[in-house]
Formats: sequence, C-alpha cells, structure tokens
Amino acid sequence: MKLVKDTDNKTLDASKVSDKEAEEAFKTILTWLGEDPNREGLLETPKRVMKAYKEYFAGYKIDPSKILDKTFGDVDGYDDMVIQKNISIQSHCEHHMAPIIGKAHVAYIPKERVVGLSKLARVVEVFSKRLQTQERLTMQVAKTLMESLDAKGVAVTIDSTHQCMTMRGIKKEQASTVTNYYLGQFKEDLSFQNRYLRFISITKD
Repeated sequence: MKLVKDTDNKTLDASKVSDKEAEEAFKTILTWLGEDPNREGLLETPKRVMKAYKEYFAGYKIDPSKILDKTFGDVDGYDDMVIQKNISIQSHCEHHMAPIIGKAHVAYIPKERVVGLSKLARVVEVFSKRLQTQERLTMQVAKTLMESLDAKGVAVTIDSTHQCMTMRGIKKEQASTVTNYYLGQFKEDLSFQNRYLRFISITKD
C-alpha cells in the first residue's frame, strides 16, 4: 500500500487506483474528445500519459522535510542570508490542470547550520510536482524551510506564467504572476526584504 500526503497533509491511499485503471480513464477521455483510442497513433497514448502524469505529480510521494534532514555546521559562523535564484518551476494548476511555468527565488538566514544548495531547489521541485496554486506553493516552500532548518528567516518569490490564462480563457500570453512570502527576520525587518529583492533582481551581463 502506498500512502502519500495531500496538500493538507492528510494521508491518502495511492494504491486504490491501479496503473491500468488510470490508463482506462485516459482512454475514456480520448473517446470523450471525439477520438478513436484504438487507432494506431493512439494505441499507446493512455499508457504514455499515465507515465507522464507519474512524473508530473511525483511530489505527492516525497516528504520535503526529509530532504532537509542533513545540515552542516562547519561554516565558520556564517549568519547572513543564503540566496538561490532562478530555480525553474514546472507545475500544474489545480483548477484546470494546466501547466505553470516559471522560476523561484529562495533565501534563508541560518542560525548555526546550513543545508546543501541542491536541497533548496529540491524542496521547490517536490512541492511543484503537485496540483497547486501559486500562492500555496510559495507558502509551502517558505514554511518547510523555516521549520526544517530552524532558520532565522526565509523569503520565497515565484514568478510564473499560467497556461490556464495564456492558452484559454482570457488568453493574455504575456501575463505573469509574482508571489512573495516572508518569515522571521525577512518579515520583521524591511532592510532584509530590500536586500533580498535587490539581490534577486540583479542580472548577469
């Protein structure tokens, strides 16, 4: 039995639906679209889509706090902000299951220990690979880093485009959405916010 956590941290039984049942569901959708799922070009499509969805939504099977278990204390007392910019995001909105494409910027102020740099991007990836709203995604990353690292402060910014509004509906192709979430010193002290915002706005020549 595979037990996973949903976005409200409730335990779900992921084994209730088999791969074959998922394939049949996609076959039904193809028929609903007006296609013939038995024609040559579509025979393997339900299986391919099922495998693709496993990749798109792999974050349900991973506990992001576990990624941050290993930290390092040999940093000679470093206590200023650590910033990781331009972390690519590929997610899906929970309202239309359409792609969300963008980038995240993450910063934290360590107390005594730091975490490997790749772990910051990994936490972003895990939460991204779930059905999301951008607002919740921003908060989830920030709160997990704050709690798991016992940080003095955390800042998270996400800038992305939502294909539910660029390819359908209002169809504003150039529209992007920016969300910010601050905890600890980043929330309490505007000087930290201002420095962080300046750093993430710097571009390479």
